[in-house]
Amino acid sequence: MTDTGSSTDSGFSPERIDTGKPHSARMYDWFLDGKDHYAVDAEAAGRVLELFPGVKDSAWANREFMHRAARFVARRGVDQFLDVGTGIPTEPNLHQIVQAVTPGARVVYADNDPIVLRHAEALLHGTPEGRTTYLHADVREPERIVEYAREHLDLSRPVGLSLIALLPFVTDEHDPYGVVRALLDPLPSGSHLTLSHGSGEFDPALRERIEAVYRAGGTPVQARSLADVTRFFDGLELCDPGVVPATSWHPEPGMRVRREQPVYVGVARKP
Repeated sequence: MTDTGSSTDSGFSPERIDTGKPHSARMYDWFLDGKDHYAVDAEAAGRVLELFPGVKDSAWANREFMHRAARFVARRGVDQFLDVGTGIPTEPNLHQIVQAVTPGARVVYADNDPIVLRHAEALLHGTPEGRTTYLHADVREPERIVEYAREHLDLSRPVGLSLIALLPFVTDEHDPYGVVRALLDPLPSGSHLTLSHGSGEFDPALRERIEAVYRAGGTPVQARSLADVTRFFDGLELCDPGVVPATSWHPEPGMRVRREQPVYVGVARKP
């Protein structure tokens, strides 16, 4: 594959943004002190903050894990990435991280929030040697995502699949383990899965109250245990140190958040 540049595939107008109910990506933007959210998102995020004053630290710990993990996978020779659940751009984005390691790296982004589609142009500014593309799609459409990725990535070579803070929004009724398998199965040996997931084990009562806030806004969410999160890596070779709290995964001196957060993370290689 020799084409370069950027492109989007939406089938959706970014003007059709529903500002009447909160969206998880825009709430996450609020947690990261961004500006791309609406009053309804800030209100819902504020209720979560009241329940869990450390939620912003958790969001930052999750974001910093993505930075470290993306570099880790890129340094292992992977130069193609599929990032599902991209979220609103907060620099540095995944493509900026991996293209700093390998300028020719290719990145396919996918997200279901139309405000992310509106910001896709910012996501698509990569290196001249690399390629970044964006698809407006839901993770519960894994076959569609893989079909699009196949047009822009060489699936005969390893791919880094990134599912950051996404799977809590795929509740059990939507078969999250099946979704992950559907995304991983077409990828060859040497591919890597990078995943982060909020957990309720640290405070079960708090988990129930936070989940209620999201449900009230029309977004079901499900925290999972360490065993549940580890199950997403079944059949893969977990990289050290395994599935651990976000701040414990290859910590670096410049980390903004160092205190343990209720977020489990891991990186694994497909044998």
